[in-house]
Amino acid sequence: MIDFSPSEEQQLIVETVRQFVENEVRPLAREADEAAAVPSGVLASAHELGLVANGFPEDHGGGGERSAVTGVLIAEELSRGDAAIALAILSPGLCGFPVADFADASLQGGVLGALTGASFTPGSLALVEPRFDHDPFAPRTTASADGSDYVLSGEKCFVPWLAGGEHVVVTASLDGAARAFLVERSAAGLKAEREQNMGLQALETAELRLDGVRVPGTALLAEGAVRDIVTRGRVALAAVAVGIAQASFEVSRDYAKERHAFGVPIASKQAIAFKLADMSIEIDGARLLAWEAAARLDAGEDALREATLAYQQAGRVALQVADGAVQVFGGHGYIRDYLPEMHLRNARGFSSFEALALI
Repeated sequence: MIDFSPSEEQQLIVETVRQFVENEVRPLAREADEAAAVPSGVLASAHELGLVANGFPEDHGGGGERSAVTGVLIAEELSRGDAAIALAILSPGLCGFPVADFADASLQGGVLGALTGASFTPGSLALVEPRFDHDPFAPRTTASADGSDYVLSGEKCFVPWLAGGEHVVVTASLDGAARAFLVERSAAGLKAEREQNMGLQALETAELRLDGVRVPGTALLAEGAVRDIVTRGRVALAAVAVGIAQASFEVSRDYAKERHAFGVPIASKQAIAFKLADMSIEIDGARLLAWEAAARLDAGEDALREATLAYQQAGRVALQVADGAVQVFGGHGYIRDYLPEMHLRNARGFSSFEALALI
């Protein structure tokens, strides 16, 4: 018999994160969106909970308790509060997990130590490129050997770029293969310009230009890093999409129960009731796909196929449910005083996102 129930420990983590979301994330969602910035206090509080650092190795200050399934549960709960704040909270993993799994031992202490220190330090990952035919396994950004160094040139977009970060993991083609490099954000030749996106307004993302950025040979991560990044990134984004969908469903369900028309709640109307039921069904299906992909990762199996299916389906469901929430709200759903329009803007980007979070 297959058991889809979280373990007792995982359920405790979910409840802890849910309380954090209700008390500290959700009340700040609209404010953060309007200000186009994540409040530093909520990042500090999340860091104290160890939501990401707990998955880093113990010998570098982490908790050593990494689990993709647990990561999916955390990502969904955080994005139920707000997707942009969730991605900001999860950002240390963008550098931390690739470095922990694939970097030279000489680099791990400094990078992971900063991410598990006393204060929140974000991470960054440059994977997507600004072209319609972008393929994460065939980047146009190039890396060429120059003595014992490598020189990187190219462009990236949708790069999380929160203030305070020290490194960015950059993917590039080296001898025809997609490889990943650890680059200091202060490196000569690296320029970042903040993007203006339709959704995820609170999450600062940048377009990067790498003009002959030189990195030492030890900055090259081991083979397999890019495939692992893409797989874990798609599972994480699937969970975030499910969280957006769940938040959209909950707010529209509650509104339908409170909003009266012709003397009865609109939730009692067949058209609304059926729409809400369809939302719930689609969310459960997408959630199970994300859980399946995460379970394969925890079992040490290749999960790229399952991760891709989960990501594509969850992104579709998030957009469908968010749009449905706007419809349930009617004209109010288009007004910025209500959450559905923000959820819809956030969900719209999943056709373009790639590895904004890792689990």
